Amino acid sequence: MLQKIDHIGVAVPDIEAAIEAYTQLFGVGPSHREVVDSDGVETVMFEVGESRIELLGATGPESKIAGFLARRGGGIHHVAYGVEDVQVSLDRLAAQGLQLLDTRPRRGAGGKLVGFVHPKAVSGVLTELCQDDPAAAAHGG
Repeated sequence: MLQKIDHIGVAVPDIEAAIEAYTQLFGVGPSHREVVDSDGVETVMFEVGESRIELLGATGPESKIAGFLARRGGGIHHVAYGVEDVQVSLDRLAAQGLQLLDTRPRRGAGGKLVGFVHPKAVSGVLTELCQDDPAAAAHGG
């Protein structure tokens, strides 16, 4: 079911400072930057081989990332795995009794369809399942 580690999400209190630090670390700037209004998050992607590091900054105090930062500080927020079909994967996990945060895929950053598995179901790790959005690819976006 899981094809690869797509990315690791890292919550950061200061997105600009984090971009600078990761640019120095990797020796290259980010490959993608986007605000996902529905989640109240700004995402910045860095390519690392076949995977990516996703910096997550809050766009306001009501953002889930702002809440995460207030509770836990900066650090790893989630691990995202590439799957062939997010809906099929969510349905299979639900049938196995795993607690989900999403029962249907939704649009995430970078033209992906995403669905999240509750941290309680995976040893305390927020787990994202993602796939390229076929509708976005068909329309060039």
